Amino acid sequence: MSMFISVLIKLLFSSGVCSQTLTESAPVVKRPGESHKLSCTYAGISDDNAYISWIRQAEGKGLEWVAHISAPSGSSNSASYGSSFQSRFPMTEDVSSSTQYLQVKSLTAEDSAVYFCARESTVTEDRGAAAQKPPHTTSMIQTTNRPAQIPRDSCG
Repeated sequence: MSMFISVLIKLLFSSGVCSQTLTESAPVVKRPGESHKLSCTYAGISDDNAYISWIRQAEGKGLEWVAHISAPSGSSNSASYGSSFQSRFPMTEDVSSSTQYLQVKSLTAEDSAVYFCARESTVTEDRGAAAQKPPHTTSMIQTTNRPAQIPRDSCG
């Protein structure tokens, strides 16, 4: 029985800053070993010194800072990573669509977590640790030990 990894992207609205928003991408189902690119589309952020961070939280565990990148930068050279994330979690940006991406390569059960996309103020000053939980979920990677369920037609 193969394990499936489902990726569910949800909406994050930057609380307290009504003119700035972060928006969702569509949910997908992936197998272990596959990769998936999470997206965070932003609006109302024009400050070149503004950072968007990715933070994750596995069930029953604390927050983990994954990476951050300047928004809008257009340069992957401006990305910084938590020590255990750089090799499998490259972060990029498409300035023309105001979208930042976090690619998770070679998905594993350990990648099962809620992933948050948040403005810089959500992490500590040194950007090395999560300071507070963002108000909403951006994405969730979840592993199950069952094959995907396909609904049957009740007529036949």
